[in-house]
Amino acid sequence: MNHKVITFLLAVSVLICFHSVAQAQQAKKVPRIGYLSALDPVRESAGSEAIRLALRELGYIEGQNIAFEYRYTEGKVDRVPELAGELVRLKVDIIVVSGGSRLIQAAKNATKTIPIVMTGGGGDPVELGLIESLARPGGNVTGITTLSRELAGKRLELLKEAVPKIARVAVLYDPALPASVVSLN
Repeated sequence: MNHKVITFLLAVSVLICFHSVAQAQQAKKVPRIGYLSALDPVRESAGSEAIRLALRELGYIEGQNIAFEYRYTEGKVDRVPELAGELVRLKVDIIVVSGGSRLIQAAKNATKTIPIVMTGGGGDPVELGLIESLARPGGNVTGITTLSRELAGKRLELLKEAVPKIARVAVLYDPALPASVVSLN
């Protein structure tokens, strides 16, 4: 499974725990998951389907006992605050953010109470001011990060260990993504 599916399942597990406690206190409520992405639905379809299948294996079927509210920026970064605000107004139980620090910050600005799960951007969430520390994030933001800059050297070291005779390594990256540029410095 890729890291997005694992993170999403983690987010759903947290939601289910909260839901189980609340279930004893009130009528059965269908958990609502907000999903905020920098991509568009077509590019996300494979990942979304993997998440739906994994949830189905756990007994959660969209439209029956779990609901999703998808919001996609479709590359239009000026829409991020508006879309994050929509999810908050819909009173989702949790917001899963896929697409980097700008989206996470917009969700964080939109709510201080709804849990926000980041799905692994390349930037350091502490350095970016998204969380207080990796050990104790504080606030309502949690999730995973790849810490590209901090781990780039270690990844190269592990590659050299795995393939001792390696003499050259080529790296493909997207210069339009700041996190990929930072990890190469």
